[in-house]
Amino acid sequence: MKLIIRWLINAFVLILIAQFVSGIEVTGLYVAIITTALLALVNALIKPILVILTLPINILTLGVFTLVINALLFWFVSSFVDGFVVAGFTTAFLGALIMSLASWFINMMIADKKKVHE
Repeated sequence: MKLIIRWLINAFVLILIAQFVSGIEVTGLYVAIITTALLALVNALIKPILVILTLPINILTLGVFTLVINALLFWFVSSFVDGFVVAGFTTAFLGALIMSLASWFINMMIADKKKVHE
């Protein structure tokens, strides 16, 4: 149940990002839900591989290059979902940064209380 709540809140965050960041467009709630699902899938499957492949650059930049990976994956997902448009890399970087921070905050607010106390 908490997974569905996180997913829906992230979809609303994506819609808000599209309202405030020029260059990102989301045509509706259904598109936002599909996009957040695809972003979660890409972040779970592709991102770890990219982080391992770019480990030397990540070490040299003290992990900041991970933000570039997030932006590229955010931009990558926009090429698959009709109705989700990201204009360029800078826009993708800003959108991915806001999405990451919002997702982190949401996960902190809906944290599993059992895991915290163990």
